Amino acid sequence: MLLCTLAALTPAHAQDGAALTARHAALHAALGSNQFQRPLYLESHEESGDLQGDIYARVAQPFGVAGPALQGMEQWCDILILHLNVKRCRAGATTAGDDTLSINIGRKFDQPVADAHLFGFRYQVARSGPDYLRVVLSAATGPLGTRRYRLVLELVALDPGNSFVHLSYAYAQGAAARWATRVYLTTLGRAKVGFSIVGHKGDGQPVYIGGTRGAIERNAMRFYLAIEAYLGALSAPAAEQGEQRLNDWFTAVERYPVQLHELERDAYLQMKRLEIQRQQTLAAILLATP
Repeated sequence: MLLCTLAALTPAHAQDGAALTARHAALHAALGSNQFQRPLYLESHEESGDLQGDIYARVAQPFGVAGPALQGMEQWCDILILHLNVKRCRAGATTAGDDTLSINIGRKFDQPVADAHLFGFRYQVARSGPDYLRVVLSAATGPLGTRRYRLVLELVALDPGNSFVHLSYAYAQGAAARWATRVYLTTLGRAKVGFSIVGHKGDGQPVYIGGTRGAIERNAMRFYLAIEAYLGALSAPAAEQGEQRLNDWFTAVERYPVQLHELERDAYLQMKRLEIQRQQTLAAILLATP
């Protein structure tokens, strides 16, 4: 299950505002009419153990608001902690001076941070301009031979009130990771599905993709919805933003119960409040330490 939460693989990205704007134009029809009933497009790929999920979405946020909000390691910790499997996020730096996010990833229930897997993601603002932003989180290795973890956010201005987001989430598996994933997907995760429609039942109901592509799609969506919840709460008073982000993320996830339902709202909120409190306590201790 943990491996289905993680990500890597170096994907192809727009890497400039003009290219991402062109991608928005190319997806015009898909953004206007889709299963999500909102301007959102999702795709996934799998090849030789490499998995990649991409989400493109138009958001009702000016670039002048969304761009600055999505830069900074502390902001990213506020985003990432919304995911039910992220137990803690801490901003720091390596001895070489690279900005890093130390992220503990674990189970979907409250557990000691020591029992979760710790990952050090390099944080980099690769491009930042008046109408285009590119942020990259990457880690070389993970458990069971996983490697090339990579989460990339791109944002481009569309007009004074709207921006276009591209979130890419990917990872590369080794033989041990592929075996562990197969075991999970044939036992605890056998009923799990993604969002891509691969057929229809006799009554016309969609058949959704399963397996590892279903897993990458679910988690790409969870992280995208975390970004959306973070941006949506910016207009609330500062003291209320944290609680609004939690509730908005859960509400957004529950729009897709077939793919994303895991916990009831009260259980999710209780777990996350504890995790965020521990995260804030640790940050305060580290700040006070000479």
